[in-house]
Amino acid sequence: MMLRVNEMISRSRVPAGLGRRRLPALLGGLGGCLFLVVWTSPRYANGLPPFIDTPRHGEFHGIGWAFLVVPIAATVVGLCALRWWPYLLVVAGLLAVPDVLSASAGLTFPLAVAAAAKAGYPLAVLGVLACAQSLFRDSPGWGAAVTGLSVGAQLFGSVLVGAGWLISNSGIPAWHAALVVVGLVGVLPVAWQHARHGDDAATGLTDVADRSRRRVRLVLAGAFVVCLAIPLSLLSTERLADLLGVSFTALYIRSFVEVAIVGAITLVVTIGIAAVAGPWSVAAALIVATTRVAVVAPMILVVTALVFAGPLGWLSALAGVVLGAVAAGSRWRVPLASALTVVAAMALFIAYAATSGHPEKLAEQRSTIPASLILFVVAAAATAVVGATAPVLAPRGALPVVLGPVAAVLASGGLQTIQATYLRNGSPVGSYLNSVFHLNTSAGLLLVAGAAIGGLGFAQQIATRRAERKHAEQIRRDAATAERERLARSIHDGVLQVLTLVQRHGSDLGGQGPQLATLAAEQETALRSLLTGATAPHPDGAQDLRTGLAALASGTTEIAAPAEPVLLPAPTAVELTAAVQAALDNVRRHAGPGARAWVLLEDEGEAVRVTVRDNGVGFSPERLVEAAGAGRLGVVQSIRGRIADLGGSTTIHSTPGEGTEVELSVPRRSAAGR
Repeated sequence: MMLRVNEMISRSRVPAGLGRRRLPALLGGLGGCLFLVVWTSPRYANGLPPFIDTPRHGEFHGIGWAFLVVPIAATVVGLCALRWWPYLLVVAGLLAVPDVLSASAGLTFPLAVAAAAKAGYPLAVLGVLACAQSLFRDSPGWGAAVTGLSVGAQLFGSVLVGAGWLISNSGIPAWHAALVVVGLVGVLPVAWQHARHGDDAATGLTDVADRSRRRVRLVLAGAFVVCLAIPLSLLSTERLADLLGVSFTALYIRSFVEVAIVGAITLVVTIGIAAVAGPWSVAAALIVATTRVAVVAPMILVVTALVFAGPLGWLSALAGVVLGAVAAGSRWRVPLASALTVVAAMALFIAYAATSGHPEKLAEQRSTIPASLILFVVAAAATAVVGATAPVLAPRGALPVVLGPVAAVLASGGLQTIQATYLRNGSPVGSYLNSVFHLNTSAGLLLVAGAAIGGLGFAQQIATRRAERKHAEQIRRDAATAERERLARSIHDGVLQVLTLVQRHGSDLGGQGPQLATLAAEQETALRSLLTGATAPHPDGAQDLRTGLAALASGTTEIAAPAEPVLLPAPTAVELTAAVQAALDNVRRHAGPGARAWVLLEDEGEAVRVTVRDNGVGFSPERLVEAAGAGRLGVVQSIRGRIADLGGSTTIHSTPGEGTEVELSVPRRSAAGR
């Protein structure tokens, strides 16, 4: 409670500073989203917008390699420069100018300029996601909203261009010119602020000591993933046929098989590389990639159906993106995202059923109302799901890498692979609506994404609560240690010195002096063990058995234990310690005057073994049976009974005149399961 109060007080002291930092960053992120609207549709009226198009397995020759290598190089450079994300967005905006001028004013530029412009899109994506990462430091809700907009803006851009294969919208270049100008107006102030004051923690990677190594790991994962396109482009149809052991002709006439195989290779290799970033990153990237694959077919359907609907299409997309961003920024982002994916999936199932399994009728008949509703819920679901993954990735500094190159490459591989399912009579239909024919597949993928984001949020909640419990336990242990140290100072100057004095000179007093010295030695040892925290539990709820046994040491009892902690569940450790205590009590009572005891603790991995040995008078084996028959059940209940309840075993060896050895063995697996 005190921690929460202190946190609230500390936050309330700096609202102005937070506002001065957050507002420019937020405007910069929104400006970057406008660049994404432009970069999602650089071809204007020549086929599908790239964000909803299925990548093909193309080969590059001559200058064509520049159009592949330039965006890869830009991605690698951007990953290394995430701290300077405002500059990445400025560059992305400026690189959009040649395309816009070429389309709006008919200007021509050298081929080198067109190749260099290919760096704009990856820089815009990385800049927006790095902005969202920086917002998470002060405002997680805004950070999640900007993260969702990184995809929502691209959906909106695709709808804005529309079905370029059916009709060319001459007003798009003017729209894009305006968006570039407004985006630069939003980005330039934060770039100016960054130039003046700097922001070394812009990506949230410098607030923890070990983040430098994690940052390198993330950058390497993103770089290797995006560079995967180079060797795959070298995998020609002929080489692939040789690797598969099939004829070139068979593979050539079934190009969709070739695309699906390359996609499967992309998925497997990318997941393996992304594992370097950790399981949370892989899970989030798969969820986002699944969502991006799921929205492609419905997006093709709606942009076709709304081709002559005027502003209805982009207004529906804008409303859906805004709803998804609001859901992502809410504290209920995970359940809202899951609910929106279910609603979107139900809308697709209904559309499929209402058209008797021919959803392409909605596009052919230009059914604007159903199409606008589908567009609204699909855009909202995709934006919300992507934003809901942000709280999992942001604490790990992984937002730009995972939701940038990793998720993009996974989505590309998924779109390629899923082509193998878009078949009728063993072959794809020769139509740009081929994927629309299989709208149920998209609905199923949306349900999978909704369930996955719910599971990811639940797992994150469990991990967070566990971390909070560990933190609270650590605070409690620190407080207990401080209190023991305070008591130890005063006790050391008083009680311990008196006990030490009695131990040293008690034997000189005569009478009961030697017994008093022995008791003083035992109490001094027990008190020192208490002051050193011998019974402090482990943060995981386990207890170090060594510390419990150490409290049993005395002038006549020696304890030998491993150097490493021997952790057992606290109830098990308490019962085992009590059994050892009972064995030592028997030594004091029955082993005779002057007897000494030795306790040996062994950690055998699968079991924990404690041996109590003394050099006393010993006893005959029949004595235990006689004691039990006479009703003296100390050994039976205090020792054997306790160990049996723990699933262990007790072995007692004794010979008259040669002492006694009690061996207690508790299986670790059984103990852990109690």
